[in-house]
Amino acid sequence: MAVLAVQQIRRMRGGAQGQLMLGSDGHLYVVKFQNNPQHPRVLANEFLASRLALAAGLTVPQPELVEVSSWLIANTPELEMDLGSQRRERCKPGLQFGSRYTGGTMPGQVVDYLPEEQLAEVKNLAEFAGILALDKWTGNANGRQAVFVRRQRERRYKAVFIDFGYCFHAGDWRFEDAPLRGVYYRNIVYQKVNAWNAFEPWLTRMETMPADTIWAAAGEIPPEWYGGDLGEMEALVEKLLARRSQIRELIGAFARSDRKPFPTWEGSAQETITARWNPASWGDTMSRAVH
Repeated sequence: MAVLAVQQIRRMRGGAQGQLMLGSDGHLYVVKFQNNPQHPRVLANEFLASRLALAAGLTVPQPELVEVSSWLIANTPELEMDLGSQRRERCKPGLQFGSRYTGGTMPGQVVDYLPEEQLAEVKNLAEFAGILALDKWTGNANGRQAVFVRRQRERRYKAVFIDFGYCFHAGDWRFEDAPLRGVYYRNIVYQKVNAWNAFEPWLTRMETMPADTIWAAAGEIPPEWYGGDLGEMEALVEKLLARRSQIRELIGAFARSDRKPFPTWEGSAQETITARWNPASWGDTMSRAVH
């Protein structure tokens, strides 16, 4: 059931021109609209990838369907899209993608940059290895985005991973794998990755994720977010199911890149980093029916 948006708070940064909005449930949401300047499928990407991340146990905001009424748009001048060349368009009413707003509204509770010393002390720094696996699996064509949250009187921040709109190559729904795509721009977050164990438990959860979990998440996406083409949605899910067996290989390509993200990896790097997924040993479910 969708959450009803009751008030616009402010415009957010970013190419999709999201809006911070208050929901009828009392929570704040970053809302991305169907007629955003990037592509309507960005909403589907956000929802599906967020659900996969949650199923793998990663720290991401709760995704929701948010209903924005024609009345609210008509009575809120700020609810419009800047399409460039002095062209503006009212936000489209209906079901939108909502991401539960992370942290509070006080200064310092949520930041998108930390000095290196503080970044190294992030509570869940190890999860950057897990989100890397997810970004490789979903073919994220953008850099990995994160915000850092702490409660009042806390010293250390926690990373929350946001912005999955360019998974599946944004509106194209194809996979163009490249070693440096879908990675965080600072190597320090990977400083403790020295063996495949550093990617656990998230990597194994992705490799063995039941097909039913992926199909169920896809089934919740409103058809208007992807033009109502169920065939293309089914093809996307089938590709995701097949790509579970490629995640380690894609991580290995990043490991061998000139960026050298894992300098403390132990053992034979060429042999260890390129270790392939073994369906028998990981309890794969790919052979079971998906319909």
